Amino acid sequence: MNRQELEKYILDTYGVSPEYPWIKYPSFSVFRHESNQKWFAVIMTIDKSKLGIKEDGQIDVVNLKCDANIVPSMWEKVGIFPAYHMNKEHWLTVALDGTATNNLKFLLAVSYDLTYKKYI
Repeated sequence: MNRQELEKYILDTYGVSPEYPWIKYPSFSVFRHESNQKWFAVIMTIDKSKLGIKEDGQIDVVNLKCDANIVPSMWEKVGIFPAYHMNKEHWLTVALDGTATNNLKFLLAVSYDLTYKKYI
């Protein structure tokens, strides 16, 4: 799944449109819950070297919140990295280059659920 496909999937599945909060990074988009304003996905374009990829160029990625108990095991999967610019204990970075497509929808659902505060 690439960036455009993920943005469409989030809109279709969760009814959330991207926000672009940083003037310095106009392509960075944030998806958050309307009820509590918590982020559940952050899409960015970063240098591959930031993820330890030994190639020149940039890559689209998404940061997703994850259960701390499974974060380290997820790093073993292709296309999934310790979180870029977020708490590495609770967040993952997933490449949007097609390598992690099998895990992406699952991880997005986990992130959405973990960041959704249920009100009684």
